[in-house]
Amino acid sequence: MIVEQIMNKDVTSLLPTDSIQRAIEVMRTKKIRHIPIVNDENEVVGIVSDRDIKEATPSILETHSNKDILKQPLQTIMKTEVITGHPLDFVEEVAAMFYEHHIGCMPIIQNQKLVGIITETDLLHTFVELTGAHQPGSQIEVRVPNKAGMLYEVAGIIRKRNANIHSVLVYPDREDEHYKILVFRVRTMNPVGIIEDLKINGYHVQWPYVPGITS
Repeated sequence: MIVEQIMNKDVTSLLPTDSIQRAIEVMRTKKIRHIPIVNDENEVVGIVSDRDIKEATPSILETHSNKDILKQPLQTIMKTEVITGHPLDFVEEVAAMFYEHHIGCMPIIQNQKLVGIITETDLLHTFVELTGAHQPGSQIEVRVPNKAGMLYEVAGIIRKRNANIHSVLVYPDREDEHYKILVFRVRTMNPVGIIEDLKINGYHVQWPYVPGITS
């Protein structure tokens, strides 16, 4: 999946000369937490978050003595080192950037112009859709040797039960690098038969634990 498929193309942006007060009003009205700052050519020159505004604006008790702060331009508080993406970037790569740089949003740039934006919420919704976690079904976790062909073999056993697989995740076993964990989301509310078949074939099912079925 690429960024263009999930990005919000209706981007709310402001100019560096717009006031902090203006940003507060826009965030409140649009119910957003990040605003890309662009120049007259719609090129991203900065970004402002609700945290930036909270750090810059006075508390209620200090309002009278520091009310002029709200009139200051956004260029005085905006972050100028902005991590951006491209519409053709893979969503997985963008998610890694969010994780690595601890960012909450990413402006999307094409031909040096702002064309979209992605937030943590967008990535979360995408992850839920890709894993099928929002659909009725069961999750089955199988611990297998870390070698080629294991996914094909386990999927084949599930297939014999005519169970539709929503998604598959693969991650390393943190306790033993020689093993990996296969996580299946399967369209069935009763996975007992699948678990029985897997264990009969010598596979270790980590989840769900079903009493009475031996490994």
